[in-house]
Amino acid sequence: MTLVEAAVDTLEAIGVAERVGVGRIELCAALSEGGVTPSWGFIAAATARSLPVIAIIRPRGGNFVYSRHELEVMRRDIEIALSLGAQGVATGALREDGEIDRAAVKALVAAAGSAPVTFHRAFDSAPDVSVALDQLIDLGVARVLTSGGAPSALEGAAAIERLVEQAAGRITVMAGGKIRDGNVREVIARTGVTEVHARALDEAPMRALVSRAREAQTG
Repeated sequence: MTLVEAAVDTLEAIGVAERVGVGRIELCAALSEGGVTPSWGFIAAATARSLPVIAIIRPRGGNFVYSRHELEVMRRDIEIALSLGAQGVATGALREDGEIDRAAVKALVAAAGSAPVTFHRAFDSAPDVSVALDQLIDLGVARVLTSGGAPSALEGAAAIERLVEQAAGRITVMAGGKIRDGNVREVIARTGVTEVHARALDEAPMRALVSRAREAQTG
């Protein structure tokens, strides 16, 4: 059965996710900007609910190249999010050339301790995602969110399938990017992923998405 992670930025969206059977939420502020670090109060309110919470750690919109001061803020935000009950974090950092900023990611993973770290879709900006995947495995990242470098997970399905094969269980490859109830089964079947990520929708389409993800067959 495929787990559905829903990106949410309101308490109302969390309620929808709970009612339709989502497996986990990625908690964000400002999804209109791609998601940034949620407030402490929002994290506390979300973790008091029933679903596991992954808090996004992203200090601003825009690119994923961070200064030393921004990375220190991110490190502290990770510690605070986990202290407030988040089960993990989603974050990422790149160099100016698009390569994984390994020193930054190492520090962020260390700040998370034993909590799982998801590397978000900054991954798709890497010039060679195969190399980037091995780097994230070496750095101790638990999960990577990817559309296979394409505008949508369906368009990038072949690349995601190759990443799943390369990962060989060493890291979870989670498909994301315009996943909807109408395409989730095809994405799962073509990629072999066991987790998909979607922005929380209205209740009826979100319920359909979760139901179809559960029915989908991989491979």
